[in-house]
Amino acid sequence: MKVGLVGYSGSGKTTVFKWLTGVEPDPSKIQQGQTGMAHVPDERLAKMVVKFKPKKTKYAEVAFLDTPGLNLTERKDNPRRLAILREANGLVVVLDGFSATNLAEQLTKFREELIFADLEIVMNRIERLQSQMKKTKPLKEREQDEAELATLKRITECLESGKTTTTLGLRPEEEKLIRAFQLLTLKPETVFVNRGDGNFNDPLPADLLALAPKAASAPVKLEHELVELDEETRTAFMADLGLTGFSRERVLRDLFYGMGRIVFFTVGEDECRSWAIDGGIPSVEAAGAIHTDLSKGFIRAEVMSYEDFLKANYEEKNCKASGTFRLESKDYIVKDGDIMHIRASV
Repeated sequence: MKVGLVGYSGSGKTTVFKWLTGVEPDPSKIQQGQTGMAHVPDERLAKMVVKFKPKKTKYAEVAFLDTPGLNLTERKDNPRRLAILREANGLVVVLDGFSATNLAEQLTKFREELIFADLEIVMNRIERLQSQMKKTKPLKEREQDEAELATLKRITECLESGKTTTTLGLRPEEEKLIRAFQLLTLKPETVFVNRGDGNFNDPLPADLLALAPKAASAPVKLEHELVELDEETRTAFMADLGLTGFSRERVLRDLFYGMGRIVFFTVGEDECRSWAIDGGIPSVEAAGAIHTDLSKGFIRAEVMSYEDFLKANYEEKNCKASGTFRLESKDYIVKDGDIMHIRASV
């Protein structure tokens, strides 16, 4: 999964990128964007690694894409900068939480940027489509063009009213018609507030939480500086500041789950691994995350929840004895923390 880090210039977005991924920003990649990987910490997998001592351990990963900051006062070039994000699966909006700016107003303005950029794409397509429809075409192609035009007009009305396309409740066939446009307002969004040294313990403003109830926050620059200190000095500084720990792992989990993602596990002496999938998908699709052949030849899924596995002292036989080991069909909706073994004909 690729997640775009977005925000206005000066929000500290690139510092957040380095904090999350450990990748040093490359100035030569500012305009086209830079990608870095981060694995999602998971205490459940860590405990199973201790139990199984596998030859290989693999955590779920997120690819973060750092993008050029937007101009707060001049909107003209912003759509081009946002275009880099079209191929991202989701967006993390980084807000400047260390200056005197109003966070709710900042987020509202940024969402307007996304609407403006999408509106430009949609209206250009409508213009081209209407021109094409003046030409003689086979009935099937004409009907498809008419369906696309109707969907695009609905989207235009929605965007012009200041709403995002997520509020439209597009049907699967409508989403398929517009998928190629990769509309930014259709992508899952999470909000991250980059806090300053003096306000990191303050609660997030109520008006911001009304717009983004699951907004995460952390003093990124401060934590960067603390990591570079020797342990004794760092411990003393953290005590003076009232910091009990670092926020990176918590924020990574918040951003991951904020994108609507979950994990399931495969465990054993050869490998313990967490697999990232979209929440709400059936086991036959989840099997495809491991290998497409497992999805094609799916027979059944052997499933235990992590909680049940923990109570059973990480022993499958104990889950079987207690009745918490289950055989599930391809329609079973995978839950976060499921431990699965896929039976397939390959």
